[in-house]
Amino acid sequence: MYKKLLFLIVLFFIVALNAQWIQTAEPYTNINCFAVSGKNLFAGTNGGGVYISTNNGSSWTVINSGLTNSDVTSFAITYSGTGDTNIFAGTAGSSVFLSTNSGSSWTVINSGLTNSDVTSFAIAYSGTGDTNIFAGTAGSSVFLSTNSGSSWAWLNTGLTRPSYVTSLAVIPSGTAGTNLFAGTDGGGMYLSTDNGLSWTTVNTGLTDVVVQSLAVSSTETTGTNLFAGTWYNGVFLSTNNGSSWTEIDSGLANSPILSFAALPTGTGSTNIFAGTNGSGVYLSTNNGSGWTAVNTGLTNTYILSLVISGTNIFAGTEDGLWMRPLSELITGVTPNQNNLPKSYSLQQNYPNPFNPSTTINYAISKSGLVTIKVYDIIGRKIRTLVNEEKAAGNYSVLFYGSNLPSGVYYYRMQSGSFFETKKLILLK
Repeated sequence: MYKKLLFLIVLFFIVALNAQWIQTAEPYTNINCFAVSGKNLFAGTNGGGVYISTNNGSSWTVINSGLTNSDVTSFAITYSGTGDTNIFAGTAGSSVFLSTNSGSSWTVINSGLTNSDVTSFAIAYSGTGDTNIFAGTAGSSVFLSTNSGSSWAWLNTGLTRPSYVTSLAVIPSGTAGTNLFAGTDGGGMYLSTDNGLSWTTVNTGLTDVVVQSLAVSSTETTGTNLFAGTWYNGVFLSTNNGSSWTEIDSGLANSPILSFAALPTGTGSTNIFAGTNGSGVYLSTNNGSGWTAVNTGLTNTYILSLVISGTNIFAGTEDGLWMRPLSELITGVTPNQNNLPKSYSLQQNYPNPFNPSTTINYAISKSGLVTIKVYDIIGRKIRTLVNEEKAAGNYSVLFYGSNLPSGVYYYRMQSGSFFETKKLILLK
């Protein structure tokens, strides 16, 4: 009996010890940004360039060939219709670099990009499969590339405040095009509904105009939510595309909000993490209504960046990387095995016919790489909707056809040995 009790006590302390943040191996420097592409996790650093982990953060490798500026401030990832992946790295002083081979080599792409301090990115896909890449810079300017970064156009009409763009976010409008948001250091929030050609301020209720970070979270029950992290007044939420803002800081420390991480759209989750400047990481499980510190084991509380990759959350700090299993923090991240899908499935989109958007539900019974691509009637790829590692579970993805002609299209899902194709109809 004594040995059994001793074993249980030791086991309790082992579990308690592991239920905390753990610092990974290098890089041991400022981690400014993250990006996830399939099994690859990228970290952009201040002075160390780009690191990659292919084993969920257990080890990291420097990948700086051709990267002549090691101060990496931001990332963006795009997928082409053929499944190719482009990784964009913004830098402080040398504009943007592009890698088409998972970071093995980099090429500078700054034609027309007259501001070399790139602070943020946003990606917007059109119904024709075209990709708009927006780059926010110091100096209150946004630039647009429609050709994978080969050239950039200056978009500044209405961005009148002489401060820099700290963050960008995109919300599909549901009709045609997108709502593009720019958070600025001193001018608050700006909105463009015409792909950045013109901007208007959307600061009603936003009592702090020093916006440091943005995040978009969407569920069937809460709709689409836009979170803004500020320097002085915590977190603000807009549920109406920026028309008005509400301060949601119950439980938050009085610290600047530097970063966010939210579970991907389609998981049905209302959980969101906020990284602060000196008070660590906070978690809200109710869409921002209340916040709780989740800092056990975290010795550096200056959280420059956050990302969710697989079943872990990663925090970038001033002295390196920290990771923690989501299952320690969020109920249901590791689902009950009895509730997991027992097989792969691809559901018929709804509504069908549709105009301009439709939802595609799918299920995977085993973790792995999932791709869902849309083709026209003659078999040309026009859009990649999903191309990433996913845990077993049920998901949904939206498809927007606002810029496509009416007609019959096909969408195909593949994961492991499973593949299935279904027909959808766009009727305008």
